[in-house]
Amino acid sequence: MKTRNSVAIIAPILLMFGTLSQAADSVGMDPELRNKAKRAVDAGLHYLRGQQADDGSWSNSVGVTALGLRAFLQSHRGYNEADGAFITKPIAFMLAHTNDDGSISETNQNRNYNTAVCMTALAATGNDKYDEALSGARDFLKHLQIDEDDGYERDHAYYGGIGYGGDERPDLSNAYMALEGLQASATDPDDPVWEKALLFVSRSQNRSESNDQEWAANDGGFTYMPGFSPNGGTASYGGMTAAGLLSLLFAGVDKEDPRIQAAYDWIRTNYTLEHNPGSDGGVQGLYYYYNVFSKSMAAYGADILVDADGNEHNWRNDLAGKLLSLQNDDGSWVNPDSPRWWEGNKELVTAWSVIALNAALK
Repeated sequence: MKTRNSVAIIAPILLMFGTLSQAADSVGMDPELRNKAKRAVDAGLHYLRGQQADDGSWSNSVGVTALGLRAFLQSHRGYNEADGAFITKPIAFMLAHTNDDGSISETNQNRNYNTAVCMTALAATGNDKYDEALSGARDFLKHLQIDEDDGYERDHAYYGGIGYGGDERPDLSNAYMALEGLQASATDPDDPVWEKALLFVSRSQNRSESNDQEWAANDGGFTYMPGFSPNGGTASYGGMTAAGLLSLLFAGVDKEDPRIQAAYDWIRTNYTLEHNPGSDGGVQGLYYYYNVFSKSMAAYGADILVDADGNEHNWRNDLAGKLLSLQNDDGSWVNPDSPRWWEGNKELVTAWSVIALNAALK
């Protein structure tokens, strides 16, 4: 597999978060709020800097470390390896956990998740010295994808999916993370991994016109995996619908495709930042929702959403205002109402929140 220089690595990221945004009528964030959001990012990064271990890690976790590093690299400060050990040490920590199979993880339970977020962070450095690690990680993620080699035919609901890496059951969250890593590391758009993934992603959407599963409804939103959502049944919810929309874009689906339009319509129709719409109680996965919502809207390229009642919303202003209101005095964020899915971990949630603000500030 060819290595790619730093320009090639970051080009897809610039395309996703630049060109699409410029193509829409750009409104952007209110200038005064933008300044406040930048200060909130600085405070979040200051908190992360204070929690960083001597080895450069956060929470002694490869995944949390990768997310923390990404928060720095993609911030308005433009931090890079020349800024010193607080950037170079996390990279070294991640790479020290590179395994023979190409995965980057300290555990077998979250190998896909950890490897994928490491790929995104390494790509964000813009340094081609990590091409070899990215190539190995890319091969690992493609190997994880469920297909004929695993005994699954194309008509199976799991086909094309990717799970945590420690079991055989794929889900849209892990698939989205993997696709983000593959996209960030300049994976060939003609690679079969994308077409296979689209089958799985489409089968996680409540859109019977493009989902051949009997359970599929027609609200356009996404479930956690084909035929299942965490709150029971097959109801669509915010975090997964944003992840589904972003996955379609990563895989090269045209913005006008009915699957993308249906997902976008679900998001605007159910628009809220007060809770994770459609989730159990609205508090589970709240910061995951903020993170993927921000990235998906930045990639989609619309600054203004019109909700079910016809009200217009500048999502950048709304998201920034909401995250500012939730930030703790020490600069951190945490979900006090639901620690599920690690949202009781301040370092993880702070990294997610800064990444969300970084996307909104673009």
